[in-house]
Amino acid sequence: MTIATLKESTLDPARAVYDAVLPAGEHWIHPIKKGQTFRIVDLEGNQAVDTIFYSARDYSERYSAVDTIREQGNVYLSTGSRLLSSESNTMLTITADTCGRHDTLGGGCSAESNSVRYPREKRYMHNCRDSFMKGLLQWGQGMDKREITHNINFFMNVPISPDGKSTFADGISEPGKYVEMRADMDVICLISNCPQLNNPCNAYNPTPVRLLIWD
Repeated sequence: MTIATLKESTLDPARAVYDAVLPAGEHWIHPIKKGQTFRIVDLEGNQAVDTIFYSARDYSERYSAVDTIREQGNVYLSTGSRLLSSESNTMLTITADTCGRHDTLGGGCSAESNSVRYPREKRYMHNCRDSFMKGLLQWGQGMDKREITHNINFFMNVPISPDGKSTFADGISEPGKYVEMRADMDVICLISNCPQLNNPCNAYNPTPVRLLIWD
């Protein structure tokens, strides 16, 4: 695993063509055109932002954690990381990052994972898989639960121990930290702003994030 490369952006939020705040626990689905720059801002710190990318031309081509990890030799994402698709094409490239660690392994919470990790009464709590489904139904185009695949957990801290085990730990992000990426193809971005209340990655307190796009 390589050391994260922190880098600030020179882009002015006042010049963004899209600027919105996504409340905690809500979903968001939106196209990002090739050449545009997309920023996610962790407004209050330690919020996990579960994100999937699809090729806008062919939804069967989507972000692949396996290809991304293999090609960069690192389970964490930061400045310079290329987000590869299931066809090994570069979907987006991280161009600025003030947090330094973004998880590729933890996956999105679901009713099933809630029932395994936590007491059974947690099974039906709001979860990212449900948020992803709401986003896909909103988008339409025949997309359904089969399209819920690998996701990135921006700002989430999932340490990997020397023996290869992963654990959920306190987040390392802070209010105002952000990650920014340039689209290398036309993509559809699907986000679940994680509602998880049962692990420390978001300090047991889901919070809103800010989403910006520049031409």
